[in-house]
Amino acid sequence: MDLAMIGKRIVKFEELGPEYLDRGTFFGDGVYEVIRSYDGHIFALEDHLARFARSMQEIGIQGLTIKEVRTRVFRAFMEADLPNAKIYFHVTRGSEPRNHTAKEGLKPNFFLTIGSAPDSSQDKEQGVSVSTFPDWRWKRCDIKSLNLLPNVLARMNAVKKNCAEAILVDDSGEITEGSGSAFFAIDAKRKELITRPLGHEILPSITRQHVIRVAEGTELKVVERAITPADAVQTDELFLAVTTKDIVPVVRFDGRLIGDGMPGLLTKILIDRFAVMVRRSQKSELSA
Repeated sequence: MDLAMIGKRIVKFEELGPEYLDRGTFFGDGVYEVIRSYDGHIFALEDHLARFARSMQEIGIQGLTIKEVRTRVFRAFMEADLPNAKIYFHVTRGSEPRNHTAKEGLKPNFFLTIGSAPDSSQDKEQGVSVSTFPDWRWKRCDIKSLNLLPNVLARMNAVKKNCAEAILVDDSGEITEGSGSAFFAIDAKRKELITRPLGHEILPSITRQHVIRVAEGTELKVVERAITPADAVQTDELFLAVTTKDIVPVVRFDGRLIGDGMPGLLTKILIDRFAVMVRRSQKSELSA
């Protein structure tokens, strides 16, 4: 008789619900997205959906259309009635007895949660501390997969150091990104906004994309190049870019103060411009 144990309870294998046989649980075989809303309007939804579609395509998940995902996101958002919401959703390849090779025609499992977006006002005003950690992730970080154990270990290490984020460093000693964020540096003397180029080493962050967009028209020139932790502490300003909080200043890096230990002027300008962009997108949505 094939059996399973759930906690302390033994059941017949055939009585297991599909949630216990999800390939996401067995293998991390799935992809996810995180979206947020501002004042009742979902920001950059189509950008996030396009990335979600790409992630599904890259690992070969079929049977779920972006049209269906969009409908489900809006349905949950309207039902929750949260003006400033954090929307998480993922899809796994489906449920079946554990086997590395999935059977053909498996029905994908979709899951979504929605809750209040975090209040990042204090982080923006005071800045946060970050610490470095080895980048132990797989070689296709451009796919937003559910394989997040290295990210979890990095963030747990940062929390132990009273830091808000872990900054991942690859085997060549260069910064890739945060455990859950994109990473930026500002060289005020050269008027450069520095971020790592897109590639398999980092996620094509939607917030990163919009930060680069709001930097246009400022005195900053966007420079895509990799830097080391030693380079980072020598720059004038650092910040993180993350969906749920947009731009978050970094004021301490591996225990060393950045600048005067307060959010920098150019970072504040980008924060303000990002907020203006969000408001404009809301007005554009209302007039459409």
